[in-house]
Amino acid sequence: MSEQSLRILQVSTYDTIGGAEKVAWNLFQAYRERGYGSWLAVGHKLGGDPDVFPIPNDKQRGSWSRFWMNKYSNLESTTRQPNGESRLRSLFKVLAEPGRAIDHYRGIEDFRFPGTGELLKLTPYSPDILHCHNLHGSYFDLRALPWLSRQVPLILTLHDAWLLSGHCAHSFGCERWKIGCGHCPDLRIEPPVVRDATAYNWKRKRTIYEQSQIYVSTPSQWLMKKTEQSILAPAIVESRVIPNGVDLTIFHPSDKSRIRSLLNIPQEAAVLLFAAYNVRNNIWKDYQTLRTAIDLVGKQLEGRETLFIALGEDAPPERIGQAELRLIPYQKDSAMVACYYQAADLYVHAAKADTFPNTILESLACGTPVVATAVGGIPEQIMDALTGRLTPAGDAQALASRILELLSDDMCRKNMSIAAAEDARLRFNLQSQVDTYLEWYQMLVQKEQHALPLSERLTASAYR
Repeated sequence: MSEQSLRILQVSTYDTIGGAEKVAWNLFQAYRERGYGSWLAVGHKLGGDPDVFPIPNDKQRGSWSRFWMNKYSNLESTTRQPNGESRLRSLFKVLAEPGRAIDHYRGIEDFRFPGTGELLKLTPYSPDILHCHNLHGSYFDLRALPWLSRQVPLILTLHDAWLLSGHCAHSFGCERWKIGCGHCPDLRIEPPVVRDATAYNWKRKRTIYEQSQIYVSTPSQWLMKKTEQSILAPAIVESRVIPNGVDLTIFHPSDKSRIRSLLNIPQEAAVLLFAAYNVRNNIWKDYQTLRTAIDLVGKQLEGRETLFIALGEDAPPERIGQAELRLIPYQKDSAMVACYYQAADLYVHAAKADTFPNTILESLACGTPVVATAVGGIPEQIMDALTGRLTPAGDAQALASRILELLSDDMCRKNMSIAAAEDARLRFNLQSQVDTYLEWYQMLVQKEQHALPLSERLTASAYR
């Protein structure tokens, strides 16, 4: 098989929205631009790209289920729903799939997505590689992993720790994912469950993995270390740490003055940027610590306008002490997102839990130094005192101190800006990420073909 004939099917929750989804989308587009067969199968299709296929879960359900779900959907589309209609909708949902409803109320994770079995039939040609990203988000049957991993080389890229636990994407300080979960300290952590069946969920995942043969990648050493200590470890044939990359043709340094004029941002203001979906209520981010730090900064910079831009939520502007808070809705256009990084003096990222946020990489690529909390894989992104500063999680005073330190030293910030853009070019270039994955794909396909008997290798070669 020639390298250019490689056919790649990726699996993701959405085709747009979200950090993990953006990683899959960027790879999908880059492979296609290079002439490879590239497709994306998603649980929820939002865009119109013809090479993106929705996983047909609803179509694969029985006629009984489809009948009642149609009833449910018809009521769901009603603009105003009296309480009676709301209860009726719930009844329709239970009637559609009673077993699924029982699982939900018992706290059992939902794997009832029959379209997963059709994954390898969605594309016009059989894929050589199946590359899966986030598998939570109500669309994927994890029980299909053993079968799928025996049909085609299967790579799992972990963007969080859900595969390792009994329900949560990040465990914060809890270590029970190492020993079997149960007695969960917080069932509300995404993806939430209503009862503590976390020990059962953990054991069910372990059984699935024991029957699977999986190649695993993570964007950070931090997450790989967790993976190696987890129930997923016995299923791993090979693992690699492959950092996420950003498109440097979009995210790069630019003329700050020109960009500020474009965005109607005061030229002399101290501009701080933070970006996240649902900024103020995102459970992984630490908006309260960030807000307190901005208040402290504004007080110290009295006499200089302080503008805090929060990218990812639509709301009226407000004051945080002496600082102005400007909330900007989610931007689909990456070039416009890049403008906000280019306009900012600093990107400030306060998080309670994070794996390897794309926003930090995008800021570095734009030459904007980052001040961030040292959680998860973030310390692997920022070279402390060279491309940004790291602070303890939840410490608003330390966060404010680092922000003020950089705002008060123009030469230091300029040097950091140069170093940040260069580090992004060397370590976080999307094209390098693409090259690394393509090399790995090719190796896995060749390895699989050489493992086949000669007659089967010839048949497979002729078919491809």
